Amino acid sequence: MPIRSFEQLAPRIHPTAYVDETALVIGDVEIGQDSSIWPMSVVRGDIQSIRIGARTSIQDGTIIHVTHDSRFCPGGQPTVIGNSVTVGHKVILHACTIEDFCLIGMGAIVMDKAVVQSRVTIGAGSVVPPGKVLESGFLYVGSPIRQVRPLTERELEFLEYSAQNYQRLKDRYRALTAPAEATRDPASIKPEASPVAPPVAPKPRTRRSTTQKRS
Repeated sequence: MPIRSFEQLAPRIHPTAYVDETALVIGDVEIGQDSSIWPMSVVRGDIQSIRIGARTSIQDGTIIHVTHDSRFCPGGQPTVIGNSVTVGHKVILHACTIEDFCLIGMGAIVMDKAVVQSRVTIGAGSVVPPGKVLESGFLYVGSPIRQVRPLTERELEFLEYSAQNYQRLKDRYRALTAPAEATRDPASIKPEASPVAPPVAPKPRTRRSTTQKRS
Protein backbone atom coordinates (compact mmCIF):
# COMPACT_ATOMS: atom_id res chain seq x y z
CA MET A 1 0.00 0.00 0.00
CA PRO A 2 1.72 3.23 -1.10
CA ILE A 3 -0.01 5.59 1.38
CA ARG A 4 0.05 4.65 5.06
CA SER A 5 -0.74 6.15 8.43
CA PHE A 6 1.74 6.06 11.29
CA GLU A 7 0.11 5.90 14.72
CA GLN A 8 -2.41 8.78 14.54
CA LEU A 9 -0.70 10.56 11.63
CA ALA A 10 -2.22 10.18 8.14
CA PRO A 11 -0.99 11.70 4.85
CA ARG A 12 -3.06 14.50 3.34
CA ILE A 13 -2.82 14.57 -0.43
CA HIS A 14 -4.50 17.07 -2.73
CA PRO A 15 -6.96 15.41 -5.15
CA THR A 16 -4.98 16.68 -8.15
CA ALA A 17 -1.66 15.23 -6.95
CA TYR A 18 -0.24 11.96 -8.26
CA VAL A 19 1.41 9.24 -6.14
CA ASP A 20 2.81 6.31 -8.10
CA GLU A 21 1.67 2.88 -6.89
CA THR A 22 5.29 1.89 -6.20
CA ALA A 23 6.06 4.99 -4.10
CA LEU A 24 5.56 5.07 -0.32
CA VAL A 25 4.10 7.98 1.67
CA ILE A 26 3.88 7.56 5.45
CA GLY A 27 2.57 9.63 8.35
CA ASP A 28 2.44 13.42 8.79
CA VAL A 29 2.83 14.37 5.13
CA GLU A 30 1.05 17.02 3.07
CA ILE A 31 1.30 17.03 -0.73
CA GLY A 32 -0.07 20.05 -2.55
CA GLN A 33 -1.98 20.69 -5.76
CA ASP A 34 -0.61 19.15 -8.98
CA SER A 35 2.47 17.69 -7.28
CA SER A 36 3.81 14.24 -8.11
CA ILE A 37 5.60 11.42 -6.30
CA TRP A 38 7.28 9.13 -8.82
CA PRO A 39 8.17 5.39 -8.73
CA MET A 40 10.12 3.94 -5.78
CA SER A 41 10.26 7.23 -3.86
CA VAL A 42 9.84 7.26 -0.07
CA VAL A 43 8.30 10.20 1.82
CA ARG A 44 8.40 9.23 5.51
CA GLY A 45 6.86 11.68 7.96
CA ASP A 46 6.84 9.52 11.06
CA ILE A 47 8.90 11.39 13.68
CA GLN A 48 8.34 14.90 12.25
CA SER A 49 6.32 16.48 9.46
CA ILE A 50 6.93 16.74 5.71
CA ARG A 51 5.31 19.49 3.65
CA ILE A 52 5.41 19.50 -0.15
CA GLY A 53 3.88 22.46 -1.97
CA ALA A 54 2.10 22.78 -5.32
CA ARG A 55 3.43 21.66 -8.72
CA THR A 56 6.46 19.96 -7.18
CA SER A 57 7.84 16.68 -8.56
CA ILE A 58 9.64 14.12 -6.42
CA GLN A 59 11.32 11.86 -8.94
CA ASP A 60 12.18 8.16 -8.96
CA GLY A 61 14.06 6.69 -6.02
CA THR A 62 14.13 9.86 -3.93
CA ILE A 63 14.11 9.59 -0.12
CA ILE A 64 12.61 12.34 2.05
CA HIS A 65 12.84 12.04 5.82
CA VAL A 66 13.07 14.15 8.99
CA THR A 67 14.88 14.36 12.35
CA HIS A 68 13.35 13.31 15.67
CA ASP A 69 13.11 15.29 18.90
CA SER A 70 16.16 14.74 21.10
CA ARG A 71 18.67 16.68 23.16
CA PHE A 72 20.74 16.89 19.98
CA CYS A 73 17.81 18.44 18.05
CA PRO A 74 15.18 19.82 20.47
CA GLY A 75 11.72 19.62 18.88
CA GLY A 76 13.02 17.69 15.90
CA GLN A 77 13.29 19.09 12.40
CA PRO A 78 10.72 18.82 9.57
CA THR A 79 11.34 18.77 5.84
CA VAL A 80 9.64 21.57 3.92
CA ILE A 81 9.59 21.76 0.11
CA GLY A 82 8.03 24.72 -1.66
CA ASN A 83 6.11 25.21 -4.90
CA SER A 84 7.30 24.31 -8.41
CA VAL A 85 10.37 22.41 -7.23
CA THR A 86 11.97 19.68 -9.37
CA VAL A 87 13.64 17.00 -7.24
CA GLY A 88 15.73 14.73 -9.47
CA HIS A 89 16.16 10.94 -9.37
CA LYS A 90 17.68 9.36 -6.23
CA VAL A 91 17.91 12.59 -4.25
CA ILE A 92 18.05 12.49 -0.43
CA LEU A 93 16.35 15.36 1.41
CA HIS A 94 16.73 15.09 5.19
CA ALA A 95 15.19 17.58 7.64
CA CYS A 96 15.88 20.52 5.32
CA THR A 97 14.05 23.40 3.61
CA ILE A 98 13.78 23.82 -0.16
CA GLU A 99 12.12 27.04 -1.31
CA ASP A 100 10.18 27.69 -4.55
CA PHE A 101 11.40 27.11 -8.15
CA CYS A 102 14.48 25.07 -7.29
CA LEU A 103 16.03 22.18 -9.20
CA ILE A 104 17.79 19.51 -7.13
CA GLY A 105 20.03 17.47 -9.43
CA MET A 106 20.08 13.68 -9.59
CA GLY A 107 21.73 11.96 -6.66
CA ALA A 108 22.16 15.15 -4.60
CA ILE A 109 22.00 15.05 -0.80
CA VAL A 110 20.65 17.93 1.31
CA MET A 111 21.29 17.50 5.02
CA ASP A 112 19.65 18.61 8.28
CA LYS A 113 18.68 22.29 8.70
CA ALA A 114 20.14 23.26 5.33
CA VAL A 115 18.12 25.95 3.51
CA VAL A 116 17.98 26.16 -0.29
CA GLN A 117 16.56 29.56 -1.14
CA SER A 118 14.28 30.14 -4.12
CA ARG A 119 15.48 29.74 -7.73
CA VAL A 120 18.59 27.68 -7.05
CA THR A 121 20.00 24.83 -9.14
CA ILE A 122 22.00 22.11 -7.38
CA GLY A 123 24.21 19.99 -9.63
CA ALA A 124 23.92 16.21 -9.79
CA GLY A 125 25.71 14.34 -6.99
CA SER A 126 26.25 17.43 -4.85
CA VAL A 127 26.19 17.34 -1.04
CA VAL A 128 24.74 20.23 0.99
CA PRO A 129 26.15 20.03 4.55
CA PRO A 130 23.99 20.48 7.67
CA GLY A 131 22.93 24.08 8.28
CA LYS A 132 24.24 25.39 4.94
CA VAL A 133 22.24 28.23 3.32
CA LEU A 134 22.29 28.42 -0.48
CA GLU A 135 21.65 31.94 -1.74
CA SER A 136 18.88 32.55 -4.25
CA GLY A 137 19.70 32.77 -7.97
CA PHE A 138 22.88 30.68 -8.16
CA LEU A 139 24.20 27.37 -9.46
CA TYR A 140 25.83 25.18 -6.81
CA VAL A 141 27.90 22.02 -7.34
CA GLY A 142 30.31 19.79 -5.46
CA SER A 143 30.78 17.74 -2.31
CA PRO A 144 30.74 19.73 -0.14
CA ILE A 145 28.74 22.10 -2.27
CA ARG A 146 30.08 25.46 -3.46
CA GLN A 147 28.59 28.42 -5.27
CA VAL A 148 29.69 28.50 -8.92
CA ARG A 149 27.95 31.40 -10.67
CA PRO A 150 24.64 33.22 -11.07
CA LEU A 151 21.99 31.40 -13.08
CA THR A 152 21.43 32.73 -16.59
CA GLU A 153 18.06 34.00 -17.75
CA ARG A 154 17.58 30.81 -19.75
CA GLU A 155 18.37 28.67 -16.69
CA LEU A 156 15.92 30.66 -14.57
CA GLU A 157 13.24 30.14 -17.22
CA PHE A 158 14.00 26.40 -17.21
CA LEU A 159 13.18 26.17 -13.49
CA GLU A 160 9.59 27.18 -14.29
CA TYR A 161 9.45 25.06 -17.45
CA SER A 162 10.61 21.95 -15.56
CA ALA A 163 7.81 22.24 -13.01
CA GLN A 164 5.22 22.78 -15.73
CA ASN A 165 6.54 19.83 -17.75
CA TYR A 166 6.21 17.42 -14.81
CA GLN A 167 2.73 18.75 -14.07
CA ARG A 168 1.69 17.83 -17.63
CA LEU A 169 3.33 14.41 -17.36
CA LYS A 170 1.57 13.81 -14.06
CA ASP A 171 -1.77 14.50 -15.73
CA ARG A 172 -1.00 11.88 -18.39
CA TYR A 173 -0.29 9.28 -15.71
CA ARG A 174 -3.43 10.19 -13.78
CA ALA A 175 -5.45 9.64 -16.95
CA LEU A 176 -4.16 6.05 -17.08
CA THR A 177 -4.34 5.07 -13.42
CA ALA A 178 -6.83 5.36 -10.59
CA PRO A 179 -6.03 7.99 -7.95
CA ALA A 180 -4.18 6.66 -4.90
CA GLU A 181 -6.30 6.14 -1.81
CA ALA A 182 -5.48 8.36 1.16
CA THR A 183 -6.96 10.68 3.72
CA ARG A 184 -7.36 13.80 1.65
CA ASP A 185 -8.35 17.15 3.09
CA PRO A 186 -7.96 19.76 0.33
CA ALA A 187 -9.40 22.52 2.54
CA SER A 188 -6.44 22.13 4.89
CA ILE A 189 -3.90 22.70 2.10
CA LYS A 190 -3.39 26.13 0.54
CA PRO A 191 -2.10 25.08 -2.87
CA GLU A 192 -0.77 28.46 -3.97
CA ALA A 193 0.91 29.34 -0.67
CA SER A 194 4.50 28.21 -0.35
CA PRO A 195 5.00 26.01 2.72
CA VAL A 196 8.34 27.74 3.29
CA ALA A 197 6.86 31.21 3.79
CA PRO A 198 6.67 31.85 6.68
CA PRO A 199 9.17 29.33 8.05
CA VAL A 200 7.66 26.32 9.76
CA ALA A 201 8.57 25.90 13.42
CA PRO A 202 9.49 22.35 14.38
CA LYS A 203 6.71 20.47 16.16
CA PRO A 204 7.74 18.52 19.26
CA ARG A 205 7.47 14.77 19.13
CA THR A 206 7.18 12.80 22.32
CA ARG A 207 10.15 10.49 22.78
CA ARG A 208 9.55 7.01 24.02
CA SER A 209 11.73 5.91 26.90
CA THR A 210 13.98 3.00 26.14
CA THR A 211 14.60 2.12 29.79
CA GLN A 212 12.47 -0.60 31.30
CA LYS A 213 10.78 -0.11 34.64
CA ARG A 214 12.12 -2.33 37.37
CA SER A 215 9.61 -4.45 39.22
